[in-house]
Amino acid sequence: MKARKTLARVMATATAAGALAWLAITGGASAGPTGTATDTGTMKSIADEGPGYAVEDFGYPDADKIVTERHITLKRGDGHIVLADCGSATDLFEVWSRDKDKICFKVSGTRGYLALEIPTVFAVKGNTYSAQVDMTTGTEEKTFDVTKNSWTPVGESADEQGRDFMLMEIRTAK
Repeated sequence: MKARKTLARVMATATAAGALAWLAITGGASAGPTGTATDTGTMKSIADEGPGYAVEDFGYPDADKIVTERHITLKRGDGHIVLADCGSATDLFEVWSRDKDKICFKVSGTRGYLALEIPTVFAVKGNTYSAQVDMTTGTEEKTFDVTKNSWTPVGESADEQGRDFMLMEIRTAK
């Protein structure tokens, strides 16, 4: 007797699970008087609609907003050299430009890289990191080593002809 009750419960549970599975598969479509489904919706695999791939391009976050507001082009980097408010912290890396005045960057990690465009740069103040800056004037490119915790003349102030230079890259190392 006990075995029959257990078997009946198992059968009822299996029947209910089967019915639920059928509803899930068919989307709850019911048959019309001719025996055909009345729901015109079609089933499709959601696996085909999975999220796209995330590809890091190292583009600088909010670069468009920064160009609009501050007229500084920040292109890409590794996230270890970021634009900062000049009064926000100590040990900031400072860039001086005739067009933009003082621009500050916070440096973190053991190595940093930032590609950018700041015109008419004439001086850089290093921080506790070793640093190099790459600059261009016309088709000529120059690399300047930045002195730690001190001012370094770069661009026009280090050029015999006093030409305007654009800052293109900053690289740092601890």
